[in-house]
Amino acid sequence: MGSRTDFLASALQADREEVHLEVRIAEVDSDWEIAGRLLIQLRSAYDLRTIVSQMKAQQKRGYTVVYIKDGGAAVCAAGFVIETRLAWEKHMYIEDLVTDAQRRSSGIGKVMLDWLKSYAKENGCDQIHLDSGVQRFPAHRFYLREGFNIASHHFSIANLK
Repeated sequence: MGSRTDFLASALQADREEVHLEVRIAEVDSDWEIAGRLLIQLRSAYDLRTIVSQMKAQQKRGYTVVYIKDGGAAVCAAGFVIETRLAWEKHMYIEDLVTDAQRRSSGIGKVMLDWLKSYAKENGCDQIHLDSGVQRFPAHRFYLREGFNIASHHFSIANLK
């Protein structure tokens, strides 16, 4: 997979017209802004400037952002890290994954997950992990359909300030 244009795919939309999708790794400011506009749909506490700044800061610890373009429009974005932990050994952890609200259930999320699975394998990962909010039932159904298992409960304490 090259650095800019990593994967070409063809998928069917709900209206059955063929679309050509291109997966790109964010490398330049315009990429970060394109992906950021989508990720705000998932991370609504951010505005474009702060989400781009946060993504770039996370990039320093290995965070990678990819997005799918359909023609001129970005329709799906994901952020992930490849790391090694005692519990999971070398793995991909998907921190963020969002398909544009107008394009959900059109097969684009599957294209992104297929790309992420391929990228993880090519980079020596044995596993992929992600967390999903307990209220996100459509996302849970999607992940289960795509071969994910509910493997643990994630506990957190918020607002330790």
